[in-house]
Amino acid sequence: MKSVKNHLSLVIALLSIIFSMQVFLIVDRSIEAYKVNLASSYSIIAVSKKQINSTDILKINKIISHVQELSPDSVIKRLSSDMKNTNVELLKLTLPKFYKLTLAYYPTPQEIKELKSNLFENNSITKVEDFSHTHDTTYKLLLLFKNVVSLFALVVVVVTVLLIFKELRIWQYKHNERMTIMGLFGAALWLRSAVLFRLAIVDALVASFLAFGTFLYLSLHPWVKEQFDSIGINIVIFNPVDDFLAILGVAISISIILATLIVLGHKEEA
Repeated sequence: MKSVKNHLSLVIALLSIIFSMQVFLIVDRSIEAYKVNLASSYSIIAVSKKQINSTDILKINKIISHVQELSPDSVIKRLSSDMKNTNVELLKLTLPKFYKLTLAYYPTPQEIKELKSNLFENNSITKVEDFSHTHDTTYKLLLLFKNVVSLFALVVVVVTVLLIFKELRIWQYKHNERMTIMGLFGAALWLRSAVLFRLAIVDALVASFLAFGTFLYLSLHPWVKEQFDSIGINIVIFNPVDDFLAILGVAISISIILATLIVLGHKEEA
């Protein structure tokens, strides 16, 4: 029973690290997917004194993916109720040209400033409306949310690693007498520490497969999908191959590294 409790504490500690890592990946994928949605709805308006070829505007900055000239007909229609046709045509010629610029992805505030500066290098462009206040607020909120989740995940990982290190140290003390006797008979260090490494690897495998089952279940659950659909994004919550290999690699690596540090520290004390 006591052995089961020791295994359970190590498995739970590893699960905490794995869950923190996977949650961070989900948040990162969600933010990137949401930025794609924002990019499709976010655009910049450029005002020009004369007509500019769309190809020339696309060459201004690689972030511009599409250019659409806005028709002035709706504005003229409101103003031309009592105007003659000749005056309407003249008004069309004198009005500035408006261009709606769609971007390839949701830019950073610095990229918006750079784009605006590049547009003004064209002497024909007199005004650029980048809606910077709304853009900067949204971008900073996304960045803040990601940083908070990253900090939380980092704290969980650091604290949990210390707990795993302490748990492995307890197991080393429990087997200290056996290891000392084996050392007196000339057993190599890796052979004396085989139990510790076996514990670390087995518990890492158990934690990885538990995490695999949990995240696979969550990724297939309709309620989870509904939550992401409600905010208009569609992401891979859990990739059974790539994510599982990453989880397995992290769990085994942490366990082996900590076990190695403990073994080397024991050797120094001897």
